Amino acid sequence: MDGSGASVNPEGSDIVAAVDLGSNSFHLLVAQATGGQVQVVDRLRERVALAAGLDRRGALTPQAQDRALVALERMGQRLRGMDGSRVRVVGTNTFRQARNADAFVEEAEAALGFPIEIISGREEARLIYLGVFQELPVLQEPRLVIDIGGGSTECIVGQGSTIVDAHSLHMGCVSFQRFFPDGQVTAEHMEAAVMAASLELQPIEQLLRQYGWKEAVGSSGTVTSMELIQRANGWTDDGITRKGLRRVVRAIVEAGRVDDIQLDGMARERSTVLPGGVAILQALFERLNIDRLQVSKGAMREGIVDDLLGRLHHRDVRDETVRGLQVRYGVDVTQAQRVEDTAAELLGQVAVDWDLTDASCALFLRWACRLHEIGKAVAFSGYHKHGGYLVRFGDLAGFSLTGRQVVGELVRQHRRKFRVDRFSELPARWGKPALRLTLLMRLAVLLRRARDGSDLPPVRLQVRKRDLGLEFPPQWLDDHPLTVADLRREAEFLSMGGLSLRWVS
Repeated sequence: MDGSGASVNPEGSDIVAAVDLGSNSFHLLVAQATGGQVQVVDRLRERVALAAGLDRRGALTPQAQDRALVALERMGQRLRGMDGSRVRVVGTNTFRQARNADAFVEEAEAALGFPIEIISGREEARLIYLGVFQELPVLQEPRLVIDIGGGSTECIVGQGSTIVDAHSLHMGCVSFQRFFPDGQVTAEHMEAAVMAASLELQPIEQLLRQYGWKEAVGSSGTVTSMELIQRANGWTDDGITRKGLRRVVRAIVEAGRVDDIQLDGMARERSTVLPGGVAILQALFERLNIDRLQVSKGAMREGIVDDLLGRLHHRDVRDETVRGLQVRYGVDVTQAQRVEDTAAELLGQVAVDWDLTDASCALFLRWACRLHEIGKAVAFSGYHKHGGYLVRFGDLAGFSLTGRQVVGELVRQHRRKFRVDRFSELPARWGKPALRLTLLMRLAVLLRRARDGSDLPPVRLQVRKRDLGLEFPPQWLDDHPLTVADLRREAEFLSMGGLSLRWVS
């Protein structure tokens, strides 16, 4: 349906929803998977121009926040009643850039009713490619995919369903409005914007060309608007052409002001961002030697739906990412599995008491256990710090920035000194859960230190707010003095953070 008021069936087990919080527009897509096919149930688009609401300090203005919150409340009404595991909401470039993003995200989540994942540029590129791939015929040769958003531009080379290379550039149709002050459009303004876009492209243009792609495909607002304009004016019958692009540039410059741009096929609301988007598109055509750009109906929101369906049907790309890291850094996967099993057992005992029942808690703990020793590939000394850095700042496909932060902090603090203050640096809603998950992981690593595969006896964990108590079977601790020594040292580490650890046998 077209978003004209169709109701969402929250009970349908195959209904999922994607919310793409772009720098220019917010998009909601509700879809239903049936028999291997995905059908659109509902769409909603709200033009928010979030990137235009960044002030000189890089913070979102109150006016921009208000526009966004109104749009999110409407989308939240459409999604009301849906299970959280079937809704994925992603924030893109402006959420990454805004200095006050953390505070705004809290309000935004309250308005929408669902958590928001802020994703990296490379993750954005991956989701874009997934969305475009769903809408195109299978091609075994390399293909270039371009997406010009409000605050960033993604350039991806893919072969079949596989991404070969991906880049996210700091330029978008909204952020490039700065080259057209007070809405004025002159040849000099356009030339300056094209030059700025060319400079952004310069470091990667040879990298992209080396793959020998024969077909270039574009997606999202600027690209689809450009094709509509060229078709309406008879300048193309298939995609976007270089010649047609030059004609659009000429018409924009002749108009002189964004308010005076009149082109058949152009939606009036796009006039303010059209010059910036066209300048970026022209630079892409010139620097990458594109003669014709095909246009895909698929975009990031379709990619989010595909990715979400994968998670629901045990095809979570994050699991694949973690497995790849284990191989790359030579992780002892048997030991990692022992730690994971023990941590999962401890989590099961305290999840309710410690408010760790959210599904993400178990996932973050699982991935942290699998990756807790990757830092050893750098150096054994301080390997927990090296591992935490690799996770937090690595290119982890499928992970949000928050996911990398939380898992990275668990890895960093799974041994040695326990820094309670660091958890306050995480997004507010994850500070306390991450601290508690880290405590469970530290205990699991301690209990599995022998690395000999011997079965642990039943261990009972009881917790209060800042107190942990372990109960072992009779005589077991007497037979394992090394474990007792480890527990004493762990109690010292935790006491520095205002926590207590007790144990009895």
